[in-house]
Amino acid sequence: MSAKAKSNLFYQTRLRRPTLAQASGIYMWDVEGKRYLDGSSGAMVCNIGHSNPYVLEAMRRQMEKATFGYRLHFETEASEQLAKKAASLAPDGMEKVFFVSGGSEAVESAIKLARQYALAIGESQRWKVISRYPSYHGATLGALALTGYAPMTAPFDPMMRRMPKVPAPRAYLDGLDLAKEETGHRYADMLEQRILEEGPETVLAFIVEPVGGASTGALVPPAGYMQRIREICSRYDVLLIHDEVMSGGGRTGRFFSGDHWNVKPDILTISKGFAAGYAPLGAMIADDKIVEPVLSAGGFIHGYTYAGNPLACAAGLAVLHEIEQQGMIENSRKIGDLLKSEIEALALRYPFIGDVRGMGLLLAFELMQEGTTDPLPKELNAFNRLVDIAHDNGLIIYSRRTRGGLEGDHFLVAPPMITTEENVGEIIDLLTRSLDQFAKEADLPVRTNTV
Repeated sequence: MSAKAKSNLFYQTRLRRPTLAQASGIYMWDVEGKRYLDGSSGAMVCNIGHSNPYVLEAMRRQMEKATFGYRLHFETEASEQLAKKAASLAPDGMEKVFFVSGGSEAVESAIKLARQYALAIGESQRWKVISRYPSYHGATLGALALTGYAPMTAPFDPMMRRMPKVPAPRAYLDGLDLAKEETGHRYADMLEQRILEEGPETVLAFIVEPVGGASTGALVPPAGYMQRIREICSRYDVLLIHDEVMSGGGRTGRFFSGDHWNVKPDILTISKGFAAGYAPLGAMIADDKIVEPVLSAGGFIHGYTYAGNPLACAAGLAVLHEIEQQGMIENSRKIGDLLKSEIEALALRYPFIGDVRGMGLLLAFELMQEGTTDPLPKELNAFNRLVDIAHDNGLIIYSRRTRGGLEGDHFLVAPPMITTEENVGEIIDLLTRSLDQFAKEADLPVRTNTV
């Protein structure tokens, strides 16, 4: 790669990457012509692949009509149609849709709606939102207060009111059987215990990713967990919020991942795959019984300039059309099963792969010391190094520190929902090459005979 010119941009670090020239389907090319397989759909965003012609045409048609219409001045056809479609995909009764530009805004909107609902029904003492550790719910101060990921939250502790946490159901670390309901109940009952400790009359809501995202690496809850937390929330009049920012949109094999357990939340959030990277878009979807008291009490005191932007909504509506017309949710189930089995096979070759998990095309593997659940030495910086090696080899994957941001290494493998069996083979070939290189660098064992 040629020397990069000085940039006026800055993000998290000084890391520089190649300049993007073009993207199509599951592939991306830099300006020097090198091809990359988008094995994580960006940040689990580009669910339908890049440069889908139907979506681009729908956006062009909307641009010829209007690119902006402020929500206090006009209703727009695109936002009304998308709201109707989103409500039809949500669990019964969740008919009110509030558009935002991204996941952090969606979560911020959800907790503000929950609080204003409590005020509207005369329960002003309810303000605590319980979440899990580890977890990630967004970068705004309100969403960070719910987040359990120390490097992201610690610098801002003096600026926000941290919320109560319960352990995420990481049964694989505790040596418990995911398939047994008593495992799910064990973790869910920690929520009830925390509600009682805090004082049920003060607890407003519990927020959970039905299938985990970046902080827990595609964590799938144990049997019985989702149903039990719904029962507990109902018992104490605590609102249940499903954070589907990453897991929503069909990637797990259902449009909303909570639907795998037939559990209805009171409020849910979605973004990322909602418009699949074609425009900034997210939504909060809520039950009528939550929204109507708030509107009757004087209105929802909250909003964003780009809420319901017609261009973004036109993109979102076209994305949903393509997901349905191309059978992408079913493809996510089928190809996801294949990809997961192939990653599990890699764990036989690389004994430092300690866990493989996820649903559909939201998958992850976690590195551990052989024969234990202990993380690799954090000095190896595996969560960054393997990503860099894979990138050099033309494969994009996504990583986080597994143990609350402090140590541990997991990697999300979540290619677009248009991925084929042939693409799976390519992903595994590139991943194998990258793991071989990392193992050699880190002096980790590799089994050459896995039959």
